[in-house]
Amino acid sequence: MKNHPADHDAESACSAIEPRYADHTLLVLDKPSGLLAVPGRGVDKQDCLAARVQARYPDALVVHRLDMATSGLMVMARGAAAQRELSKAFAARAVTKRYIAVVAGRLDVPSEEWGIIDMPIVADWPRRPLRIVDRIHGKPSLTRWRVLGVDETGAGTRVELEPVTGRSHQLRVHLRELGHPILGDALYAPPDVQARAGRLLLHAWSLRFAHPLTGDALAFESPAPF
Repeated sequence: MKNHPADHDAESACSAIEPRYADHTLLVLDKPSGLLAVPGRGVDKQDCLAARVQARYPDALVVHRLDMATSGLMVMARGAAAQRELSKAFAARAVTKRYIAVVAGRLDVPSEEWGIIDMPIVADWPRRPLRIVDRIHGKPSLTRWRVLGVDETGAGTRVELEPVTGRSHQLRVHLRELGHPILGDALYAPPDVQARAGRLLLHAWSLRFAHPLTGDALAFESPAPF
């Protein structure tokens, strides 16, 4: 298993965002780690993927988000009609998103090719924006996962993740609950696991959906930079 540092992410966050795909209906972007997907609160949090893209494509509208620390593929709609159709596709779970992550420890291969994490998630209100698993009050949250490889020392496992639902911080919370937090996770990993990577080792590498205008199947891939 390869686990390379991704120092170039910080440099990428300071440069213009070139679309991986662009037409009159949608844009597919590759967000670097360390860049907000949408503006945050405060004047110091206005630089984000959406703002940079809208400077070049004024009709670009947000459809979904990635955490600031997460890198990888995002789609934006061009115009309100396309935004409505893409939003419907996400709500209907007609968009397939897959991620690569490196987690702490040896994660055993599931009995089937893909394992399932079924743990309801709710906001941890006293410690927002953190989320927690709450089997009584949490919203249904489902993640598919499989092992891609374990490093030679057994100290880390490379996994592929597919969120079936789209809760905030879902992948990070689910893996923490399994006892295998993602390396570099400043929110959910203990200090020693945070320190093992210079960034969150979570990357949205694959995005598949139907074009909202033509219905054609679209598939995009972005290799993990770690």
